[in-house]
Parts: sequence; C-alpha cells; structure tokens
Amino acid sequence: MKLGLMAGYWTSGPPHGALEAILEGDRLGFDSVWTAEAYGSDALSPLAWWGSQTSQIGLGTAIMQMSARTPAATAMAAMTMDHLSGGRFRLGLGVSGPQVVEGWYGQPFPKPLERTREYVSIMRDIFAREAPVTHTGAQYQMPYQGGTGLGKPLKSTVHPFREDLPIYLGAEGPKNVALAAEICDGWLPIFFAPKDNGFYKNALEEGFARSGARQTMATFDTAASIPFIPNPDLEQAADMVRPMLALYIGGMGAKGRNFHFDVFIRMGYEEACAKIQELYLSGDKMGAAAAVPLEMVDEMALIGEPARIKDQVARLDESVIKTILISGPPALMQVAADIILG
Repeated sequence: MKLGLMAGYWTSGPPHGALEAILEGDRLGFDSVWTAEAYGSDALSPLAWWGSQTSQIGLGTAIMQMSARTPAATAMAAMTMDHLSGGRFRLGLGVSGPQVVEGWYGQPFPKPLERTREYVSIMRDIFAREAPVTHTGAQYQMPYQGGTGLGKPLKSTVHPFREDLPIYLGAEGPKNVALAAEICDGWLPIFFAPKDNGFYKNALEEGFARSGARQTMATFDTAASIPFIPNPDLEQAADMVRPMLALYIGGMGAKGRNFHFDVFIRMGYEEACAKIQELYLSGDKMGAAAAVPLEMVDEMALIGEPARIKDQVARLDESVIKTILISGPPALMQVAADIILG
C-alpha cells in the first residue's frame, strides 16, 4: 500500500499549512500529492507552486475538470508540468457534473463516456507527437469544422518528457470505472468501501478485457481519497467527516442527478441519503451533517485508534486500492506514515 496526500481545492483561500504538509510528505517518502478544482481555485497553479519546492514526491491532479479546458490545452499543461517536475506529473481528469459544467463553465454536458474517450485519445496523439493531430469525433474536431476553414493540423512544438505520461480518471459509476481501466493508467475513486470491492473489481476487469486496454490489474494504480482521523472516540472522529459527506451527498449535484449520492446508495444507505439530501437542499446543512450515520463514515474512512486503523488498512490492502490519499495538517503526516506504512 502506498500513501499520498490530497491537498484538494481551496475554500475561501489557500489552505493553511498545505505547503508544510506537502514538504513533510516529501520528506517521509509519500508517493504523491494531489490537488483538485471545483469552481474556485484551479488544480494546476497550486500544484506547480508547491511542487516546485519538493524533490521526489509525485504531483497529480485529482481532478482537472475536462470542460474547463480543451484536450489540447490540458495536454499542453500536462507536458509542461512533466518537464518542470522531471517526470513526476500525473494527469487526473474528470467530467464533473452538469451543475458545474453547465452552470460554471457554460458548456453542455453530453455523453460523458464518449467525451472522455475522445478527450483522452486526442491527448495520447499529442503526447505521441507522431504526426500533426487530427480528430473527427462527435464531441471534438481538430481542426475545428465549420469555422474559417483556415485551421490546420498541428504537432506540438514541445517534445514530451514522457510519451506515456500517466492519465488517471475520476470515476464513480461502473461504466466510467471500466472506461478508466480501458484507456487510462489509474482510477481516482472519491468514496470507496471495502465491502464494495467486488463491484469495482468487476468493472475494472471489464475494462482491462477490452481490446487495446493499456494496463492490467497488476500495473494499474487506484488512488483513493480516504479520510484519516486517528481518534479513539469514533463519534468525534465521524464528526470531522460528516459535513463533507453531507455536502457531497446533499449538495454536489441536483436531486436525481448526483453521482456521489448514487455511490452511497450502492453502499446500502438509501434512506439515510434521502434524508441528508432533503435537509441539505432545504438549507439545513448542520442537520444534514448530523443525519450522516456513524456506520456510513466507518465504511469509507480510517477512524479510531491506531490498531483499529491498521485493521481497516489491511482490508483495503486486499482490495483494488493501491494508494491511500489522506488530508490533514503537517503533524498528521508522520502519524499516517507510522500507522499505514509502518
């Protein structure tokens, strides 16, 4: 099991202590650090700023939202980051959801699986740098069709540091997880319960079985963001996680179109999810957080005293998860290394 740090996205401003935590993770031999974006801070700028002060830790985006950039713009950023970091960059992508894509980026949200497949294919062609890039798809055209007619196929002026620059996909539904296994090098689950391992393993194996799949289960990386709260009082530990779960279950998506909500339904918490969502959408965020049951938190978090967390990590070690991504202050990095890696 590898250990990484999830710096996430900002709220009102830069997270306090983020750089110190990243430097401590780098010193302790953490595998990677990851940044994110929603509709505030972007994923690349903090990663470049903080990553420039590290020496060995991998630098990843979890996730860059596809609708925020064209495939070529994302490929350019990825190649630039990979050069500047000496080959430490990992490109994590995701489609986000219709509320953000249409509401924030002003883009349509059609056929996310088709869009992802085309997006990644274009980037692979750019990285390969074998010929000027052309693409005629339902979602993307290069050169653009119907414009001035002056567009021409181009080849990147930059020679990539690595032509096989690793691409990860943030995915929650089984079809999207299978697509990650088929066309990417890693999967970034945001909520994972060991009891659902068989469900996700089947989805991954479906993708690996498709013709042309890049990886196998042995070579594919699955890096899961998992809350890490070493506190013997389970209710107190759960209270640190409940507001985040209430946000994602209740507010990160519309009623009837919330991919995070669906993950917890698959875990068996339909009644609790309905209550959480109703409270959250009515404006009662504190009530929504209080409605998150301890069992739900315990399914997808590492909570309790060190011996208990070690048992939870052992269950993850038997699953498809290969990298645990934690969040927290600098002092928590050593604690996590001792418990998870020690």
